[in-house]
Amino acid sequence: MPASSPERFELNPALRKQCEDAIREGSKSFLAASLLLPTQIRLATRALYAFCRAADDLVDESGNPSDGVEALKSRLDAIYRDCPQNHTADMAFHAVAKHFDIPRLLPDALIEGFAWDAQGRDYHTLDDVAAYAARVASTVGVMMTLVMGVTDRHTLARAADLGIAMQLTNIARDVGEDARRGRIYLPLDWLAEANVNPNALLDNPVVSPGLCAVVERLLETANAHYAKAMTGITGLPFSCRMAIRSAALIYREIGREIERNNFDSVSHRAHTSTIRKLELIAYSIYSPTLFSSVSSEEASAQTRFLVDAAASAKPQEPRGFDGKAGRMMEIIALSENRRRNNEVAA
Repeated sequence: MPASSPERFELNPALRKQCEDAIREGSKSFLAASLLLPTQIRLATRALYAFCRAADDLVDESGNPSDGVEALKSRLDAIYRDCPQNHTADMAFHAVAKHFDIPRLLPDALIEGFAWDAQGRDYHTLDDVAAYAARVASTVGVMMTLVMGVTDRHTLARAADLGIAMQLTNIARDVGEDARRGRIYLPLDWLAEANVNPNALLDNPVVSPGLCAVVERLLETANAHYAKAMTGITGLPFSCRMAIRSAALIYREIGREIERNNFDSVSHRAHTSTIRKLELIAYSIYSPTLFSSVSSEEASAQTRFLVDAAASAKPQEPRGFDGKAGRMMEIIALSENRRRNNEVAA
C-alpha cells in the first residue's frame, strides 16, 4: 500500500452514509461519543467501526466460522493490495488505512481474535483474557489513535488499556448471553476458585454468589485499566479528548449498572440510559482531567506488539478547519487552565 496521503480525508457520500448507518445500528454509545469528534476524524472512526462490525458479522453469520475468518483474511489481503472487494466496509477501511498509514499487523491481530472465537478457544487466566481483549478491542483503540495523528508510545499504550477495559466490561455484561451461546470468556481459574463449574454454567446459565464474585472481580480489573487509560486522553489532540473521555465514561457506566444489579449479568443485561449518556458527555466537556499527565507506564505484555507496530506509522494529522480549530481550542483551553492555576497560587 502506498504511503499515506497528505490530503484532507474524505469518503464519498454513499460510503459515508453506510458507515453512519453501521454505527447507528451497532452501538449507540459510540455513536453518541463520535458526534463530538472533528469531521475528518469522525468519518474515519465510523469507517473503522463499519469494517470491524462487518468483519465480526461475517464470522458470526458464516455456517462455518473458520470459513468466515479465511474470507476475511482474503478481503484484508485485497485491501492492502489497493484493490478492495466491492463491500462498503472494505472500501471505507481501505481509504482509512491508506490515508492514516494503518499497519497491516493491527487488522491482522483483530482477525486473529475472531479466529480464536471460531476455534472455541478457552481462556484459563486473566492474562489469556487480556490477550483476547488486546486483539478484538485494543486493536481498534490503537487504530483510532493513529487516525487522530498520534504515534506517542505512552498514548498508544493507554489506548490499548482502554480497549482492554471496554472488552472486560463487555465480558462482564454478557456472561449470561455468552453462556447461552456456548461461550465463556471469564478466566477459568477464577471460576474454579469461586467453585463455579463452567460446564454447569453452559448447560444451565443461572446466577450464583460465586459467579457474581467473579464478575465483580473482573470489573475491578476493568476499572484499573480505565484509570490508566484516562491519563492517555491528554496525549490526544484537544479536539478529540472530550469524545474519547465520553466513550470511556459511558462504557465504564455499564460496569456500574452491573454493580447496581448485584453483579448479576445472567438475569439482567446492563445498559446506560440515554439520559445518563448525556450527563456523562456533559461531565466530559467540563472535566479538568483533560489536562492530566499521560501515564508513562509501558504497554502491557499483551498489547506491546500493537504499540510497537503503531509507533512506527506515519499518520496524517487533521487538516483544514478541523486541524486549525483543534489547535485554537487547545491554545484557549491551556491559557484558561494556566489562569486558573495562577489564581489558585495567588
